[in-house]
Amino acid sequence: MTRIAGVELGGTKCLCVLAEDGVIVDQVRVDTTDPVTTMAGIEAALDGWRGFAAIGIASFGPIGIDRAAANYGHITATTKPGWANTDVAGRLQRRYGVPTGFHTDVVGAGLAEAKAGAAQGLADLAYVTIGTGVGIGLIAGGQPVVGLTHQELGHIRPVRLAGDDWPGMCSFHGDCVEGLASGPAIKARAGVSADQIPQESLIWRQVAHPIAQLCQTLVLTGVPRRIVFGGGVSLGVSWLLPMVRAMFDESLGSYGDRSLLGDLDSYIVPAGLGGEAGPMGAILLGEQALAAG
Repeated sequence: MTRIAGVELGGTKCLCVLAEDGVIVDQVRVDTTDPVTTMAGIEAALDGWRGFAAIGIASFGPIGIDRAAANYGHITATTKPGWANTDVAGRLQRRYGVPTGFHTDVVGAGLAEAKAGAAQGLADLAYVTIGTGVGIGLIAGGQPVVGLTHQELGHIRPVRLAGDDWPGMCSFHGDCVEGLASGPAIKARAGVSADQIPQESLIWRQVAHPIAQLCQTLVLTGVPRRIVFGGGVSLGVSWLLPMVRAMFDESLGSYGDRSLLGDLDSYIVPAGLGGEAGPMGAILLGEQALAAG
């Protein structure tokens, strides 16, 4: 029996889970407050599960994923107060002495959706979450796409919908995708949360358009065989993804071999695992770390 510990470290809560042969058998919730208190809570949970073979950590970011860099395993330039430059993976690896996988929460969720969710059986996909922010995880060949750092495609600057001159609300870029289409951006534009805006409102075209531009960018990377959407905005507004598909179709036009994408209803899809994706993704990162030695 192989036991893997997982940590889904989110901005408001952390789920520590234990899996035996890939099946989660126990979990402990720890509130995400300050790093000292939160890390102590994580360690208290893991201490109760001594004997696991690896740890996987799926974390909010930005994070350091270059194993050769001094900030590997750290949460880096986050805007979450107190968490910048916090060592997470290194601290846990030193404490428990087992292989430790570390990546973004969206990459973890993407791995989970490929294992047992809306992209089951596919080794190449993009996972997009639209909620408090806009995060993207690219998976190729069953592994996270890595290089200089992880993907931050929520901050691309999309072509704007004609007539839409709202400046956006990203503190770094204004009208990037996150600044136009995240939950807080929608509320800032409309004055009410997304679930209170009627389907016929013009705002939904103004939200769907930058998301469609993001989809075009993802397709042009040549990686995803499917784009899976999670997060409260994506999953809470039933008409949003159909609008995104239509705008993406119009934007991409006849460029490239469109037959590769197939039916867009099956190419741009809602996530299938809901809240299970994060914990499962952390376990899968631990399994990958164990396999890599």
